[in-house]
Amino acid sequence: MRIHTPPAPQPPPDGPRARPQPDPHPNRRPGARCAPPRPAPQQPPARQRRTRDPHPNSGPGGQVRKGGVVTEHTEVPVPRTAAGRAGLAALLADPARALVAVDFDGTLSPIVTDPSRSRLVDGGLDVLRRLAGTVGTLVVITGRAAADVVALGHLDQVPGLLVAGQYGAERWQGGQLSTPEPAPGIAAVRAGLPDVLAGAPDGVWVEDKRLSLVVHTRPAADPDGTLAVLAGPVRALAERHGLAAHTGRMVLEIRGHDDDKGTALRRLVADRQPAAILFAGDDRGDLPAFAAVEQLRAAGRPGLTVASRSTEAPEVADRADLVVAGPPGVVTLLATLTR
Repeated sequence: MRIHTPPAPQPPPDGPRARPQPDPHPNRRPGARCAPPRPAPQQPPARQRRTRDPHPNSGPGGQVRKGGVVTEHTEVPVPRTAAGRAGLAALLADPARALVAVDFDGTLSPIVTDPSRSRLVDGGLDVLRRLAGTVGTLVVITGRAAADVVALGHLDQVPGLLVAGQYGAERWQGGQLSTPEPAPGIAAVRAGLPDVLAGAPDGVWVEDKRLSLVVHTRPAADPDGTLAVLAGPVRALAERHGLAAHTGRMVLEIRGHDDDKGTALRRLVADRQPAAILFAGDDRGDLPAFAAVEQLRAAGRPGLTVASRSTEAPEVADRADLVVAGPPGVVTLLATLTR
């Protein structure tokens, strides 16, 4: 915030006029000696009023800290694997040649029951803006439709950001969206799902993403039990039409067998040829991207896998080089790359 200070008043043209001082002993007799005046009592220093930080989750330079705690420097975390430590070192040494890819739901945005209410975690948009000007390639790889993620996260405010939607089938950048036609089996599965879900518990619903179909069980009274019961029939329906049902956090997503984030990440690496790679995710659908980073590392390209911790998908944390505390931890980590 810019503070406007009014100019000090100017003295009159003939110089400052002396102001008469009052006699400190007006009642003394002429010629009487008086004790020197007592010094004025010292006033305690005025208490400084604490002003509210308008951005409590950002530190100097924009480093985001969990819980609104601001410190002078954001500590760089240490991956638990040697390959991860080498990948992070490469990213920090030359961020301008790095590719940073992140998932959206559960990684940049907290998981919510209604996907249409997803929002970036506090401080996330600011960090993404700064990161876009630091790294060579910044990309969000998501299972969502690209246009939906851009709208929900206000990602059109991040210069140069690439959004690979629907597991890389869609591509959004600079306001331009390219999207393919759905696989032939999607229409048949769409028509068959109502019969398969006829006896499903209350709360189960289907999200139609045009290129894929997602059965959500999170609103049900027993989300895990409902998911286990529906997995068999939904998977059978998908396979009858040449598709696959992929399990995620309280979801079954029906899409093509080869539509995954690992394939999307490999395509990006082949196109951009980065010197180092980071991928961050939270769900089972992110594991193919972890595998892609591991394969690229084996071929000599440094990389780091990051898990946004979730009790709903512990295998993601088990696989990652570095585990952080949910979306706030992801944003804090990304902030270290902007210094």
